[in-house]
Amino acid sequence: MSNASYELSVNCYIEAQPARVWAVMTERLVEWWCPKPWSTEIIEQDWRAGGRTALLMRGPDGEESPMEGVFLEVLAEQRFVFTDAVDANWNPQGPFMVGIFEIAAEGSGTRYTASARHWNDEARKQHEAMGFDEGWKQVAAQLKALAEMK
Repeated sequence: MSNASYELSVNCYIEAQPARVWAVMTERLVEWWCPKPWSTEIIEQDWRAGGRTALLMRGPDGEESPMEGVFLEVLAEQRFVFTDAVDANWNPQGPFMVGIFEIAAEGSGTRYTASARHWNDEARKQHEAMGFDEGWKQVAAQLKALAEMK
C-alpha cells in the first residue's frame, strides 16, 4: 500500500495572490494554525530545510498539545513540509505524520492544500478520529479569512 493511501487532505480557494497567502501562512501562523478556540504559541520556527518547528497548541479547558519536528522543505510562496518523526537534533521520536502545506496560483487567487501523510493506516484513522476533516477545514477557513482581509 502506498503512502498516498495514508493521506488526509483539505483544500480551499483563497481570493488573494500567492505572495499574500504565503506571508499570512508564515508570518501570522499563530492566528490560523489551530481551530479556534484553541490557540498556538510558537516556540521556534526556523523556516528552512532542517530547521526546527516547535509549537504548543492550547485548548480552552487547559489542554496542551506540543508539536516538535523539523522542516523537510521550504519553498517560498509554494510549500512547506515538516515531520514530527525526528526532533531538531535528529533524534527519532514517535512519528505521527508528514505535514504538507501547498499554495499555487489559480485564476485571480490561490489554491491552498494541506495534507497529512501518515506512516500507517492506524495513525491515519487516529487523525481522522481526532477530527482532522473538521479541524483542518476550520484552519483553512481561518487562513482564508486572514489572507482575504483588505
